[in-house]
Amino acid sequence: MTEQTPLDGKKIVLGVTGSIAAYKAADLVRLLIKEGAEVKVVMTQAASEFITPLTMQTLSGSPVAMTLLDADEESTMGHIQLARWADWVLIAPASANTLAGLAHGRTEDLLTALCLATTAPIAVAPAMNNKMWSNEATQNNLATIADRGVLVLGPATGEQACGEHGEGRLLEPEQLITELLHLILPTKLSGKRVVVTAGPTHEPIDPVRFIGNRSSGKMGFAIATAAAQAGAEVILITGPVALATPPEVQRVDVETAQQMFEAIEKIEQIDIFIGCAAVADYRPEQYSESKLKKAVETQRAIQVTENKDIIAAVAQRQVKPFIVGFAAETDDIINYAKDKMERKQLDMIAANLVGKGLGFGVDTNTLYVFWQQGEALLPLALKSHLARDLMRLIIDRYDAKNSA
Repeated sequence: MTEQTPLDGKKIVLGVTGSIAAYKAADLVRLLIKEGAEVKVVMTQAASEFITPLTMQTLSGSPVAMTLLDADEESTMGHIQLARWADWVLIAPASANTLAGLAHGRTEDLLTALCLATTAPIAVAPAMNNKMWSNEATQNNLATIADRGVLVLGPATGEQACGEHGEGRLLEPEQLITELLHLILPTKLSGKRVVVTAGPTHEPIDPVRFIGNRSSGKMGFAIATAAAQAGAEVILITGPVALATPPEVQRVDVETAQQMFEAIEKIEQIDIFIGCAAVADYRPEQYSESKLKKAVETQRAIQVTENKDIIAAVAQRQVKPFIVGFAAETDDIINYAKDKMERKQLDMIAANLVGKGLGFGVDTNTLYVFWQQGEALLPLALKSHLARDLMRLIIDRYDAKNSA
């Protein structure tokens, strides 16, 4: 009996766009099906100049969708049906033009319309000339879609069809399968409620000023996404951030630490609590209804008072959830993290360095993860990738604790 893989039974929409690397999509379909996936192919018109729809139809066993305004398909809202059908959308190869379309929300073809309509996770495997890849416009587009949770696989470096050498080659089909197998989480949290906190808190001084920090919320949102993909009911409580709500996640917006505390208190049952928010330790004792003016003769002092310790309060619940804390440190990360885990009675803690381009406001991170009698280093990677690696550790430790 063949052992199941994470792709077994998954419904994959494979998008193929206009790149010389489109010929590799044929092998990719074959390998996806070999792993147990059901595949439906969507091609752009430009892709059909490099590989025929008949080839892709023969390999996938399903008709290839190409035209957004096809009367037969769209009479049944074809692109919406595909969007709902998909467990994952993989665009390989993804051209520079398609990346731009995704970044700017354009629906100039069936594939980009489908991506705009789906709640399934989307992964793109770029393929283009190295100069196009390194162009600022392309990199800005990639940053935009990454902020929205789109996963970027590759590209590789090597010889290109144009005769140049550099970054921009499509990952080989076998590498793409490996990446997908790593990204797809087991749905072991089905029926569990996961609460994630994310972003900063803003503690107001007056109507225009506040005490805050540099947290962007990206790590917390990535973790909420991963928890939802693992099958959990996810409640994301976030401070002020400029990020889109992840699919299948219930979002609660707050501003202050007190509001975050109160939002958590209202949730009766929590199976797993992940405190990723950078909660302000202190708030001003007094709030001025009017804008404070610059002191002329003496330096103005703002008296502060300590905020409630949210994660410690969660640890004191009568039915204590599995608790994962975060520690953002500038130095001595290991000792500070372990001490925080012990003091606050956490089941697990993930620590990262901040400052000098690390941690806050960037797309990549490195995590040091500790639990009783164990630890792991999650090396530098996109926060979306780290979130999945961390979620695997959380699932393993949660299962171990509840089966003990």
